[in-house]
Amino acid sequence: MSYLQQTKYVLRLQAARLGGTLAFYALQQIIISLGITIGFTFLYAEIDKPTLLYLATGAPTMIFIMSGLTALPMQNATAKTEGHLSFLKTLPVNRLSIISADTIIWVLVMIPGIIISTLCAQWLYAPGYALSWTVIPAFLISSITCIAIGYGFSYLLSAEQTMLVCMVLAFGSLMFSPINFPIERLPEWLQFLHRLLPIDAMAQIIRSSFAHTSFSTSPIEYIKLLSWCIIGYASVVYFMNKK
Repeated sequence: MSYLQQTKYVLRLQAARLGGTLAFYALQQIIISLGITIGFTFLYAEIDKPTLLYLATGAPTMIFIMSGLTALPMQNATAKTEGHLSFLKTLPVNRLSIISADTIIWVLVMIPGIIISTLCAQWLYAPGYALSWTVIPAFLISSITCIAIGYGFSYLLSAEQTMLVCMVLAFGSLMFSPINFPIERLPEWLQFLHRLLPIDAMAQIIRSSFAHTSFSTSPIEYIKLLSWCIIGYASVVYFMNKK
């Protein structure tokens, strides 16, 4: 089989195994994104357009994190416990086709939440979207980077450690990451930490793509995400080829 055929084979295998679970994860991302776009507005007695735009453009980043850094690793932890990952490694296919197939699945899981939250925000608030041509590249690099990192630590850590890391990332990104508020509001040491981690770069890239007239970013943020993406997938490739 060619590499493309191998990827299709693994894609069908993984989709059949996960079945309705994937629909549940997609629904979960829709609820989370709407919770940020709509639910967070209830925290303000009066909310202005800039704040609405910040929340609306922060929702896609939270979907990437909740999918790629929490749901996917937790699913991998379960698969590792059940022996499914060991089974995948016995298949007569290129190990990279396994990674490619799962990446495609989880990218597709993210799309409904982003589309629905964006449409709802525009319909309810008209926060001031100004889509840039970088929307698609920003979506791809952000989603794939989260998937790469999530894959990386879920393969390298034990199932219990993976679950713990997922919980820390979920709550930490929601409350202590500059996704729904400017980074300047954080303590200096936390600002420095976010300059190294990919979450702030991801938020900036997505924000500037959805509202390029209000926000901007620099090429260094794309380079930072690509670096984390490479690190994540390198860890996965190492594990997949480890005997």
